[in-house]
Amino acid sequence: MPTTVEPHFGDAYSASCPCRPMLDLLADKWSALILGALEDGPMRFGEIRTRLDGISPKVLTAALRRLERHELLTRTVIPAVPLHVEYELTELGQDACVPLAALRTWVETNLPRFVAPAPLGA
Repeated sequence: MPTTVEPHFGDAYSASCPCRPMLDLLADKWSALILGALEDGPMRFGEIRTRLDGISPKVLTAALRRLERHELLTRTVIPAVPLHVEYELTELGQDACVPLAALRTWVETNLPRFVAPAPLGA
């Protein structure tokens, strides 16, 4: 009699847990920072890029697409001249911002406690 492996819902430590892709997405620094930037309301691509110092347009575009695909934000084309696009958090995205904001605050508050990593090869 063949055995089947049942998925373990809600157990992120299980390889078969369907929460892993979402956990991977939210653990990405750019995803977390994009969601945080959108907490204050809708933003255009250029505004997000300016807010996230150091992100390339290519990386920002890929991250925005992943977040939209997972329904954490919406992308709205505004029919203006010139045409522009706004990104806004969904309800799910707003919910995700709560723990991410707490983590961001914890990291910023505890920055002096972190030891700088040794250079590679040292």
